Amino acid sequence: MSDQPSPERTRRARPARGAAPLLGALAALLLLGAPAPAAEIHSYAIVQDDGSLRIQGKTIRLYGVYMPDTAYGCRSDFRPPLCGDRAVRALKTIIRGFVRCLPQARLADRSISAVCYVDASSHTQPPIDLGARLIAEGLALAGPEAPFEYRALERLAEANHRGLWGFQVDRVIR
Repeated sequence: MSDQPSPERTRRARPARGAAPLLGALAALLLLGAPAPAAEIHSYAIVQDDGSLRIQGKTIRLYGVYMPDTAYGCRSDFRPPLCGDRAVRALKTIIRGFVRCLPQARLADRSISAVCYVDASSHTQPPIDLGARLIAEGLALAGPEAPFEYRALERLAEANHRGLWGFQVDRVIR
């Protein structure tokens, strides 16, 4: 008995002559057409005046979150004072340095839409979803692409008259 496979087995194991290039072209199309998985962004974050985050030279916008322009005021009990929109002030208070963001899409203005988290103050608590936190406090609204959880939190904030759904507490400073 020979260790070499019979010619019949060799023919069956090979794809048809026209199939190999077709399979290769199909695989290349699938790889080129599929969006590359975005890498997690984890670094120090700076909150911009419009509520976006500046992380590693990139502009990050919270996915599924719409921050309407509300009255501007200043919190003088902080040094230096926190001024600007309530949602922006809340982000500056919640974020104390490092943020972990999971990119969802690239926007037309070249910014990145991402779900972002900060670690809770206690190691026993789960990370804080920044978008969910703003919506739950009534400081932002669920955008059209928002996940179901954000929409539910918005309804709860509305029912409990939180933030935007309550009465105006900030005063306009000119």
